[in-house]
Amino acid sequence: MNIADIYKKFKSTSGICTDTRKLQPECFYFALKGDNFDGNAFVSQAFNGGAKYCVIDDKNAVINTQCILVDDVLTTLQDLASFHRKTINIPIIALTGSNGKTTTKELINAVLSTTYNVKATIGNLNNHIGVPLTLLQFTEALDFGIVEMGANHLHEINFLSHIAQPDYGLITNFGKAHLEGFGSVEGVIKGKSELYDFIKTQNKTLFVNDDDQQQIAQLNDYSKSITFGNAITNDCVVSFVDANPNVTLNYKNTQIKSQLIGSYNYANIAVAIAIGQHFNISVDNIKKGIENYVPDNNRSEIIKKGSIKIILDAYNANPTSMLAALQNMKQLKVENKFLFLGDMFELGTEAEKEHQAIVDFAENNFDNNIFLIGQNFGKTQAKTTTKRFANFEDIKPKVESLALQNATVLIKGSRGMALERLLDVM
Repeated sequence: MNIADIYKKFKSTSGICTDTRKLQPECFYFALKGDNFDGNAFVSQAFNGGAKYCVIDDKNAVINTQCILVDDVLTTLQDLASFHRKTINIPIIALTGSNGKTTTKELINAVLSTTYNVKATIGNLNNHIGVPLTLLQFTEALDFGIVEMGANHLHEINFLSHIAQPDYGLITNFGKAHLEGFGSVEGVIKGKSELYDFIKTQNKTLFVNDDDQQQIAQLNDYSKSITFGNAITNDCVVSFVDANPNVTLNYKNTQIKSQLIGSYNYANIAVAIAIGQHFNISVDNIKKGIENYVPDNNRSEIIKKGSIKIILDAYNANPTSMLAALQNMKQLKVENKFLFLGDMFELGTEAEKEHQAIVDFAENNFDNNIFLIGQNFGKTQAKTTTKRFANFEDIKPKVESLALQNATVLIKGSRGMALERLLDVM
C-alpha cells in the first residue's frame, strides 16, 4: 500500500496513536519499536481499545484486514507526516537550539494565540518521532503551526526540516549541549545551523538574534532575515531592562514584565515579540501574551515554600545553561543563597572538564551553601565547604536537616537527576 492510500485511511481516523494505553476511539495505531518494546505485540490490544487501523512491520502481527503491513513503521510515520505537510497550506515556524527551545516555543505560541488560531509541539515532542506526530495534528483550519526540533547529532535537523518544510526558522542559541553526539561546540553550531541552511535553500524567512554574533556569522548576509535585539538598527527593537528576578523588557515604549527568571530568557522573549510584530499583532496583545505565560514542567519556575524562594530549573542542564543559571543567581539582590546542582549528561569526554568549570565558577562567586549531586560532580576538585553527594537519596537527609528559612534556592540539573524531588524535603 502506497503512502497516498495510507493517507486516505488516516483522514478517516480520529488521529495517530502510538501507545495502546492512550488510545482514542477510531484512532490510527502505529506499532513503533523501542529499545525495550515492540508495538507489533500490542495489535490485538489496540483493536480492542478502539483503533480503526494498525500499521505494523511484522507479518506475524497481522490479525485482520485492518492491519496495514509496511517495511518499517517509523519510516511510514515520517513519510505520512511529510505527505500531510504538503496537503495543508499553512505557514509553519520551526525552531531549534541548545537551550530554551520549549520555553521559546511556548512564548511564540502565547503571543500568536492572542490573535490567530495556532497549534504547537506538545511538551518537547521534538525528535524524529515527535515532529511527525506534531505535524499530523495540524489542519488547514490553523493560521500557524509551530514545530520544535531537537537534535543530538549532525544531520538530524536537516532530516526534520525536510519533513516539516518550515516557512520560518529560528535558532535560540548555540551551547555546550549533547557534546557526546555532536563531538564539539563547532559540531553543535553546524548541526543546529542545518535549519538555517534549509530555510536558505527554500528562500524562506529567518528570525535572528542580532545580539548573538554566532548566529549572525551563520547567516552569511542572507537577505530574508528579520533581526531583533537591543540595537535600534534591528527590525524589531526590544530593550532589556532587568531580571531581578523576573525578566523585564521595553518594546515600543511599553514595559513588559514576564513571569520568567534569568537574563538568559531575554532572547527567548524577544524573538516571540519579533514574530508577533512581523505578523501584525498589537503591542497590547504581545504584552498580554508574554505576561500571561507561566513557566511550568520544572523550567525556570519560581516556587515559594514558606519563607524560602526556590528557582526550579531541573528539566535539563548543560554547561551553557548551568553557567547562565549561576550568573543569574549571582546578580540577584538577595542574601542567604543556596545552590543545589546536579550532574550534566551527554557530555562525553568533556564531562570532567565541564563539571570542574562549573564548580570553579560556583566557588569563586558564592561564599558557601554549594551542594553538588551526582557521580560527575563527585569527581571534581572542590573546597571542603562545598558538599558533594552521590545521588538524591544521599542528599535527602542533609536537605531535611537544613530546615531552610529566608533563603533563595537554585535547583539545576539534567533530567535524569530528577532534582525536583528536593522540593518535597525542603
